[in-house]
This record gives sequence, C-alpha cells and structure tokens, in this order.
Amino acid sequence: MNTLNDFLGRQPAAPELKSVITAVASACTGISRVVSAGAIAGNLGSAGHINVQAEEQKKLDVITNDMLSDMMRSCAPVAGFASEELETVETTGRTGGFLVTFDPLDGSSNIDVNVSVGTIFSILPAPAGRVPAEADFLLPGRNQVAAGYAIYGPQTMLVLTLRDGVYGFTLSAKDEWLLTHERLSIPKDTKEFAINMSNQRHWAEPIQRYVDGCLKGKTGERGKDFNMRWIASMVADVHRVLMRGGIFMYPWDKREPDRPGKLRLMYEGNPMALLVEQAGGQATDAYAPILDVKPEKLHQRVAVVLGSANEVELVRSLSNS
Repeated sequence: MNTLNDFLGRQPAAPELKSVITAVASACTGISRVVSAGAIAGNLGSAGHINVQAEEQKKLDVITNDMLSDMMRSCAPVAGFASEELETVETTGRTGGFLVTFDPLDGSSNIDVNVSVGTIFSILPAPAGRVPAEADFLLPGRNQVAAGYAIYGPQTMLVLTLRDGVYGFTLSAKDEWLLTHERLSIPKDTKEFAINMSNQRHWAEPIQRYVDGCLKGKTGERGKDFNMRWIASMVADVHRVLMRGGIFMYPWDKREPDRPGKLRLMYEGNPMALLVEQAGGQATDAYAPILDVKPEKLHQRVAVVLGSANEVELVRSLSNS
C-alpha cells in the first residue's frame, strides 16, 4: 500500500511544499499518541487559563500547540506560522517558502468525553525576499497551496489536498501514513444535515426556513426525509461530509449580531472550504464562497455552510433572496 511519502513523490508540487506537509504529518503522528494517552498520561482537563479566543484552554490545546509550533520552527521552508491558540504570528527568521496556519486541536471541548477531535492546517505562500509580517497571512483562501486535517478517532486519518483532489491516509501501527482513500468525492445530493439545533431561535430567517424544510421531511416541500447529525467537533462533522455527503452549518446568529460567525476563517473555514471544493462540494458563508473572503484580521470569524453542492446552493439562494 502506498505511503504518504510515495504519494508526495508523485506530485508535481515543489519539494519544499512536500517537506512542510511531511512535517505537519509528523507532528500529527505525535499528537495522535498524546491524545490517545488521555487520562493515563494526565493530559485531560483544563490548563487553567483563557486563550486569545476567550475560551478556556485544555491541557491538550497547549501540548498540541507546542508540538506543532516546534515542528514548524524546525522545518526549513516555513517562514512563519499562526495558531488559533496564539495571539499573533511567529516568524522563523527565514524568507520565502511557506506560511502555515493551524488549529492544533479542533473540538478540544469534547476531549474529556472521548469524542473524535483533530488538527486542521492551511499552507500559504510566503513573500519572497523578506521576513513575513502578520499582513502576509491575510490572504483569501483561494491562495492556499495545500490544506488538510488529521482526525483522531477510531482510526487516525490525515485528509489532504494539494489542489488536485482530496486524499485520505490512515496511520498504521508502525506510524506510517498509508493511502486508503483516493480522490474523495462529495455527492451533490444528500438527506443528512448537521447543525446545533439548540440555537435555532437565534438563526437568520433563511437558515430557519431551510432547516424547517428538512424537518418536515416527505410531507414538506422537500419531499424527502432527512437525518440530523451533530458531533460539535468541526473536524469530525466535516469528515463525515467528505466520506458520505451531507451539509454542515454553523451560521451567523443574532446573539452576537456584529460577529459574522463562530468559526475561525484562517484556521477552520479556509482549509475546510478548500477540501470540500476539491471534493466537488460547495463551501459558503451562506451568501458567497468562503474562499473568496479577504481576511481583515488574523482571528477573523466566519459563518460556515458547506457540503453537498445542491443543498449548499439551496441555502445560498434562500439567503440571497
């Protein structure tokens, strides 16, 4: 069975980009071991302080952030990196190459109850001839040269795109990433949606109308029954969409009307949007493609509606009507 190294060796991408992907994958191998150790290693529970997102940090948030940061510092083609857990960017003193953004442990609020969590990453081009600044990270998602995530579940998987399809690798008992899923494809139609229904009263009217149509099933205007799924770990919910289709929604809501959404554009929205589009789906903020959003700040939020193309397009048409 082909390994990640075999796969990368066949890609036309620059060797430096392949080195960055290999470094991220290596960090994820280590993170998989740390996550699986859980309570045995004393890794569960709160770290005792609040991060830049105004959220309580878990011990594993800190541990995994340090692991990825150390790996990025040691990877020669990386000129700088940014983490959901850090206030600003860190540069390595190198020029050219690539910038990496990451959510070191997405879904960490669920880690203490043994729900699947993951690492999400995005790779951007770095400016040539100078050390990057924070502004150099603020590129639309279409500028990504690669993106992916690792999911730490019953199996540990790495799902990756180099902008030519989406591929899945499973971590073996020998710590090798083996190619197990080639050219993942999201079906255009689905009967499954994922959203936090407890927030229904706070959504904009078009989202309420869309979900109401799903809930009415065969007796409603949609003419078919839907199943609802919600894991509250974005990486797990999106992984399901990539594997079998569906629509995932984390929309704007009126409790914080001035904030466009809950999820982070640079660390979650953009990398997941690239993966979904590369697999034949759509990814929007309910109005327009996420990948076309021009970031204005490092920790910018975004509403997310992604997955099976025909369902996402229906949400977009309702929102724009």
